[in-house]
Amino acid sequence: MKKKVSVLLFIIVYSILLCAYTAYTVLDTFVIRYEYQPVTPPNPEQGTFLPAGSNTTPATAGGNGSLRPAPGDSTSGNSIDCTAEPAEETAKQPEFISDDTEYNDGRIHITLRQIRAYDTDIYIADVVLADPSYLIAVFANDTAGENITEKTTSMAERSGAVLAVNGDFYGARKYGYVLRNGVIYRERAGNSDQEDLVIYKNGEMEIIRERDTSLQALADKGAWQVFSFGPGLVKNGEISVDRSAEVGIASSSNPRTAIGQIDTLHYVFVVSDGRLENDRGLTLYEMGELMRDLGAKTAYNLDGGGSSTMYFNGRLINKPTTGGNKISERSVSDALCIR
Repeated sequence: MKKKVSVLLFIIVYSILLCAYTAYTVLDTFVIRYEYQPVTPPNPEQGTFLPAGSNTTPATAGGNGSLRPAPGDSTSGNSIDCTAEPAEETAKQPEFISDDTEYNDGRIHITLRQIRAYDTDIYIADVVLADPSYLIAVFANDTAGENITEKTTSMAERSGAVLAVNGDFYGARKYGYVLRNGVIYRERAGNSDQEDLVIYKNGEMEIIRERDTSLQALADKGAWQVFSFGPGLVKNGEISVDRSAEVGIASSSNPRTAIGQIDTLHYVFVVSDGRLENDRGLTLYEMGELMRDLGAKTAYNLDGGGSSTMYFNGRLINKPTTGGNKISERSVSDALCIR
């Protein structure tokens, strides 16, 4: 009899502990806020860094408003000036433009268009900047940490952004590098295959593996932003993702968010719809194919699915949805903005 009572007591205690642990795990993962304190910021005396083979001639806005490389531009040279600063704005400023498809204030030139491909509506923002500091990261509620979220449109409006897309939703994970606006917030590396996007202070993009370098080393080279989601979609102008690749347990076709670099200070932001009756979404390979065809030399996959959101000039551009039953923005940890 005593033995039966002991076994029963053990089962009861074990069940209580298991339930408590499960409840804590759920709360820790989805509810409890953990604010990050900045780690030692990068040394401001470090020079900017250009990945090997990159070009230092900025793209410019043509006289007719079209986006084009500067005359004589070439990406074939191997000579790199690591101290080069972005070209100063010319004395003659273009006419200020701000409407539903274009924004140009002389510092920032964005053209927005919508296409139909892969049975999906896709939104493409072509961006030329006069200075890389106009590309910033914004934290939800201006606070770095886990389980701290805000809608991308809200972050964009609060920060005065012209263009914004969702970031990597770093706060949903406990691992993966987090460096934003030149400041280190999380140095814990993810899995051995984790690919990150590094945007350096001179505006150049590079895709790296976390196992190959420390975050401090990237900061010392002049990293301005480091996003940890992935994978990389395009490297050196070629698709770098397999046709069968997918993020975690996600299905093959989804809403997607990606960012790419076409030339120096010339970028492309892309968001696709998905999970809707008339919008199936894109596979990672299809997004890589699209980014390559848009001229991106480097392109990277950010958080997608219900997180995928594009904001431009005061408007929500795409149709964000988590389950397909309603159009609704998901609150996320961060956004990538142009302001």
